Amino acid sequence: MEGQQSPEEARLEGARVLVTGGAGFIGGRLVAALLEAGAEVVVADQRPHPDPAVRSVVGDLCDPDVRKRAVGTGPDGIVHLAAATSVLRSIEDPAGVYRLNVEATAGLLELAREQAVRRVVFASTNAVTGDVGDAPINERVPLRPLTPYGATKAAAEMLLSAYSGVYGMRACALRFANVYGPGMRHKDSFVPRLMRAAATGTGVQVYGDGRQVRDYVHVDDIVQAVLLAWRKGVTGPLVVGSGRSTSVNDLIEIAREVTGAPIPVEHVPPKAGEMPAVVLDISAARALGYEPRHDLRSGLATVWPDFAPAHRTGEGGAHGASEESGGRVES
Repeated sequence: MEGQQSPEEARLEGARVLVTGGAGFIGGRLVAALLEAGAEVVVADQRPHPDPAVRSVVGDLCDPDVRKRAVGTGPDGIVHLAAATSVLRSIEDPAGVYRLNVEATAGLLELAREQAVRRVVFASTNAVTGDVGDAPINERVPLRPLTPYGATKAAAEMLLSAYSGVYGMRACALRFANVYGPGMRHKDSFVPRLMRAAATGTGVQVYGDGRQVRDYVHVDDIVQAVLLAWRKGVTGPLVVGSGRSTSVNDLIEIAREVTGAPIPVEHVPPKAGEMPAVVLDISAARALGYEPRHDLRSGLATVWPDFAPAHRTGEGGAHGASEESGGRVES
């Protein structure tokens, strides 16, 4: 109960929260939840947040001036979602991805230190652990990333650990699974590809044989985890997913059931960095009160209306640089 909080716990009502990437897929849902909880929200993104109740700082977080304007005189905490999230982009442009995922994060943490910001919640990924086969991934698995993307997230986690240890910040790295949910029409991860294929009567490409398994977590469950980490003052890494791993082939079958479309499949060679299995142990998050509310059938049913031909209202603009999924090893 909020009236019986420990010293580490914090209310959201009246809290001043900076959300980087707050105009994006996850950020949009999170900002709405923060406003509903009574928080005062500032968004830093490459495009303004559409809600006039939210102050927007528009620009590239690689720019020190943008970071300074975003942090200002010091919010109560920062939720850092903005990132380059494409594995392929990280392979093609590792230096550029490093600048956003590591240098900009370091700059935000230093501003947070200077302004005595007490809470930082960071969007990380299970890709920091690399390939552990079908063994469950928990917070104690060593960091051995396979790609520049995973390496930049691991480096940012180390920065958070140092700022937490030396300066007393309550800094938490939430290691997201593959995130999906409403608001993905402009994304190019596998779930929106499936939805577009169902809507247009086309097919999808699957890397490899489709037996690789992934943990797919609904965006509203991710929001639940972020709010929990804030309130509880969690420090260190926390694995967040659905707690259920599903093969790509089974995901396609569920998408066919939800959409009523055949969704033909073409198998193509796997990409570099492809992991055969992602099996997440979310027991630490559950011990804090986290409980996923969506399975894939109920979750995909919330995504399909955005793509179904009868509901489509135009494509609109592109999203800014916002963290969108864990692993980012597309299938």
